[in-house]
Amino acid sequence: MIDLGCGAGGQTIQLAGLLDGSRIVAVDSHEGSVARLRAEVGRRGLSGRISAVAADMLNLDFPQGSFDLVWSEGALYNIGIGNAMHLSRRLLRSGGYVAFTDAVWRRNDPPGEVRKSFEVDYPAMSTAVGVMEVIERSGFELKGHFTLPDEAWWGDFYTPMEARIAEMRRKYAGDGEALAVMDMLAAEPEMHRRHSDCYAYEFFVARRPE
Repeated sequence: MIDLGCGAGGQTIQLAGLLDGSRIVAVDSHEGSVARLRAEVGRRGLSGRISAVAADMLNLDFPQGSFDLVWSEGALYNIGIGNAMHLSRRLLRSGGYVAFTDAVWRRNDPPGEVRKSFEVDYPAMSTAVGVMEVIERSGFELKGHFTLPDEAWWGDFYTPMEARIAEMRRKYAGDGEALAVMDMLAAEPEMHRRHSDCYAYEFFVARRPE
């Protein structure tokens, strides 16, 4: 399988534990993150099963049909879901699966501050129905989808993030520039606290037909 946009590979390591014996190619364009994953792979003795590659998703040189599973968590938006589906179709063997998460709108009328925050990084963000339409237009069979629960945002991401921000505020209490950065970072979990009904992460699973 291939993990696209793996970052530092937290999910890659978990997948290796769940898919006993499977080989995983983990790809990310950020070389620092890939280096961290390589170090963790070596520490855990998984070098024979996980290969970490620093590369652009749109410039991968794997032969067509190299994988039976394409996995990606919150990263495909960087190249657009349509492009990601075409890439997955090329990478997958017939009958292979693509499984990914994507941020989606839950409301058609989000407050201006919420829409503005996503327009910076993801102006093409759609609804779950919109993503499903792209999946099916790309020649995949949609097998299922579900909305990640709100605790997934808090338990593994925003709660640790807010704790780290609090530590950094204490460390840089006299540094106005650093505190301004902390304020900017803190705005994201606060927005989610107030407007989580407007957007979510949706998990999609689709199959490339035989």
